[in-house]
Amino acid sequence: MALNLRQKQTECIIRMLNLNQPVNSTGTANEEVYKILIYDRFCQNILSPLIHVKDLRKHGVTLYFLIDKDRKPVHDVPAVYFVQSTQLNIQRIVADASKSLYDSFHLNFSSAIPRPLLEDLASGTLNSESIDRISKVHDQYLEFVTLEDNLFSLAQKSSYVQLNDPSAGDRDIEEIIEKIVSGLFCVLATLGVVPVIRCPRGGPAEMVASALDQRLRDHLLSKNNLFSEGGGFMNSFQRPILCLFDRNFELAVGIQHDFRYRPLVHDVLGLKLNRLSVQGEKGGMKSYELDSSDPFWAANGSLEFPEVAVEIETQLGKYKRDVDDVNRRTGGTDGAEFDGTDLIGNTRHLMNAVNSLPELTERKQVIDKHTNIATVLLGDIKERALDSYAKKENDMMVKGSIDRNELLGVLRGKGSKTDKLRFAIIYLISSETINQSEVEAVETALRESDVDTSAFQYVKKIKSLNVSLASANSASRNNIVDWAGMLYGQSLSAVTAGMKNLLSSDRQLALTRTVEALVEGKPNPEIDSYLVFDPRALKPGAGSTHLKGPFKEAIVFMIGGGNYVEYGSLQELAQRQQIIKHVIYGTTEILTGVEFVEQLTLLGKKMGLGATVSPAPTQ
Repeated sequence: MALNLRQKQTECIIRMLNLNQPVNSTGTANEEVYKILIYDRFCQNILSPLIHVKDLRKHGVTLYFLIDKDRKPVHDVPAVYFVQSTQLNIQRIVADASKSLYDSFHLNFSSAIPRPLLEDLASGTLNSESIDRISKVHDQYLEFVTLEDNLFSLAQKSSYVQLNDPSAGDRDIEEIIEKIVSGLFCVLATLGVVPVIRCPRGGPAEMVASALDQRLRDHLLSKNNLFSEGGGFMNSFQRPILCLFDRNFELAVGIQHDFRYRPLVHDVLGLKLNRLSVQGEKGGMKSYELDSSDPFWAANGSLEFPEVAVEIETQLGKYKRDVDDVNRRTGGTDGAEFDGTDLIGNTRHLMNAVNSLPELTERKQVIDKHTNIATVLLGDIKERALDSYAKKENDMMVKGSIDRNELLGVLRGKGSKTDKLRFAIIYLISSETINQSEVEAVETALRESDVDTSAFQYVKKIKSLNVSLASANSASRNNIVDWAGMLYGQSLSAVTAGMKNLLSSDRQLALTRTVEALVEGKPNPEIDSYLVFDPRALKPGAGSTHLKGPFKEAIVFMIGGGNYVEYGSLQELAQRQQIIKHVIYGTTEILTGVEFVEQLTLLGKKMGLGATVSPAPTQ
């Protein structure tokens, strides 16, 4: 059974909606109970990509409200609460119970409720004499957002800034790490697997790996164990590998322009929770859903944009031919009069036509949707020369250099302020050596376009740290690493010298290449220094050889913000690789290039770098 996170999380939610009773084979409760659903904003985002309003009705949910809205009492009806375990939510639940808003309260927290809050809930409902209204309290371990079968986000905002903030103290960093560990624990509990954990040394990846290893160990000792799969040496071959990385491992991917359909739609049109709004053909905004239920999106999301345009034309042509075919079959042949001799044949044609109408209508809706999206995208591509940005950035990453005139031409040409800033940062990252006069010319060009250069200055600072790291001999290197660690609250050696190798000519990302090596488990200088954690081993940190692979399933998690480029690249790996059958990709939050550069800008400002002539770049 492959790890299908979307399916597992949906099953948990359906069980919760059915008052945590077993669900029968049709996916509904054994007895029909009408109920009310109350959620907070975070849990609304968990539900939104997984379950539609019509599905809620199927599970007996007749009304649904946000917890922070004023609500009127509804008598003789149970209420299902699905909220984060926060002080404010506990206070609201106690207030609702004391007002007897509903007949009974089924409380579901998105992750384990801490004991102090549970005590607040108990004392609050006792004092208001409403404790008998609380039917059940459940820890659901669902504190993550699943967007596709193999894609999830912890929806933790600005984690890159928080982890790299020069003013962050140890306690601040520990809190963020703890939140990430808690979210990952929810994902693993929902999947019911205890993975073997691999990560590079140093920085947030090691901190998360170590804390998650400890959390899983502690849990496996408890009586109420959430993990169904058996432990032991033999079973380790069937367990998935969890590969943890930090955004600094491959900074460029968060910034680069990409010309594939899924990343373009996300980056340019702002796809959020599988939904987007674009200008309709006849004016006015149109809202669309893009998820696995859309066959065109599922099949063509990883294609380059021009190939998608061709595919839309192909689908439209096929649709027209099928419509003509139906018309021809039902309208008699060659206009000959119907004489009744082929009554059965004609009836069959009519039946087939009637049966094929819903499918044809649905296909037309999908074609129209993607025609509209592609048309809007094309407008942006032409106006901002996004194809040129994508190609030139990719060339820079492969070659490690760019002609100076070409570089300045792009910065003075088409594109938004953020497009130019992103291009300038990719130039910095991809250049093997920093040419001081060229960098000054780039900064001048950015200022001429009124671009805030804080993000550029920040990356330049990291780059210079790395150059000094690379040039230092091994004896004195530790001191520089320590110094970098103190300056940024983490080790920056992970940003690595040798940036040129980030993309080989076939555009394979360093992340994908590393995951491939970790999955195969063969000796490889790129990953030999990676740490191994096995929460099922008797001693912490004991990395015995049978834990090195090969693995059939992998969960890859990017700390500090991920994107659809990495997700697409890892899905391609799963399709072309013989060993691995399945890759789930997750991240603290899914960011567009614009959003990630805004975080770099903020860090630049925190370090007192960059120009303050204009506000932070917006699109």
